[in-house]
Amino acid sequence: MKVHFIAIGGSAMHNMAIALHKKGFIVSGSDDEIFEPSKGRLKKYGLLPNSDGWNPSLISADLDAIILGMHAKKDNPELVKAQELGLKIYSYPEYVYEQAKDKKRIVIGGSHGKTSITSMILHVLQSQGIAFDYLVGAQLEGFETMVSFSYAPIMVIEGDEYLSSPIDRRPKFLWYKPHIAVLSGVAWDHINVFPTFENYVDQFHLFAKTIEPNGLLTYFNGDEELKNIAEKSTSIRLKPYTTPTHKIENGITIVGANYGWLPLRIFGEHNLQNMMAAFNVCLELGIEERDFFNSIQSFSGAAKRLEEIARSKQTVVYKDFAHSPSKLKATSAAVKKQYADKRVIACMELHTFSSLNKTFLQEYSGCMSETDEAIVYFNPKTIQHKGLETITKQDVEEAFLPSKVIVYDDANSFTDYLKSQNLDNSVVLLMTSGNFDGLNLNDFAQELV
Repeated sequence: MKVHFIAIGGSAMHNMAIALHKKGFIVSGSDDEIFEPSKGRLKKYGLLPNSDGWNPSLISADLDAIILGMHAKKDNPELVKAQELGLKIYSYPEYVYEQAKDKKRIVIGGSHGKTSITSMILHVLQSQGIAFDYLVGAQLEGFETMVSFSYAPIMVIEGDEYLSSPIDRRPKFLWYKPHIAVLSGVAWDHINVFPTFENYVDQFHLFAKTIEPNGLLTYFNGDEELKNIAEKSTSIRLKPYTTPTHKIENGITIVGANYGWLPLRIFGEHNLQNMMAAFNVCLELGIEERDFFNSIQSFSGAAKRLEEIARSKQTVVYKDFAHSPSKLKATSAAVKKQYADKRVIACMELHTFSSLNKTFLQEYSGCMSETDEAIVYFNPKTIQHKGLETITKQDVEEAFLPSKVIVYDDANSFTDYLKSQNLDNSVVLLMTSGNFDGLNLNDFAQELV
């Protein structure tokens, strides 16, 4: 099979390119700019384009498939030529389904927790010696790529509700047709695509309708929107989950299983809920309860999901992908509960289209109230780049009320402030879907401790 990737440098796209190459496909690709780590990883497998830019001469009639990334535009010259030649053009999720259509498909959806739940399932399956393919939204310890295609009988897919491609405006997760589905929660996001909360919720109703007949939907029972979706679902089986019985002793979260108390490396109610979603999936796949908990005890988390990046006797630093209001609230509360006797300094970056939208900003009201000190950073240039209405530091302060936040719009001032603090008996939480304008979070964390 000969496959060409338009916009091969994307996080998901380059991983799929490597996965198909390892499966024996002939893979080519192009992009107008490719950054690390994609660049180095593509080069390692001989898949790095010879030059930046779009090259229609790469598009020929002997290609079996074109895979189109979100970074490409509708008038991309390679896309135009592929359309003229009548080639089969797939969106990224459409091609994932093409590879998984003969497998048992497990799809994890929801506004938050998708990567963590997917990672937990993969961890357990791997530790139990079960063969599987996967698509996950983060680089995981013990997994070379974020995508794997083989001849395994099952595939575990992180199901994103964002758009499939520039020419396919459907949410990605509507392609996958799961036999086992998870919904973790619904909290409005992607305001640039789903302008109202109602429109956003509709996508999850549509997702539930794609579940195969007699398939399983497991969902968090504490979310009213999910309960409504479940009530309206027909021809499928339902299995709700909730927060398991647990306690915290000496900074360790211990969960109650049917056969005793078990210490975990993860913490926070949202992570415990994620664990129960993974538990329901694994039971459905035939894994015994004791085997599941024996495996999950060694799970330390996915990259950038409450990931500990520095520690000394007095100070701990975590980084987390949290950027939406619900994620921010859950992560901040989890850290404060886990470290009740320490000063928790929570820092977040407004970086996404939604978070920098002046209207959507109001959704952040009160979401950092659990912490001892809250800091919010944004770059005015990012707002200009996204073509959004200007916001001020005062706008941000007022939007987060009743949470009291310190606001910075200069990255150096933000980092200087943290470095000037006495961080004895403190936990610093760095939350962003970006990197605070080029800050190496791991190196910065080492400076802080």
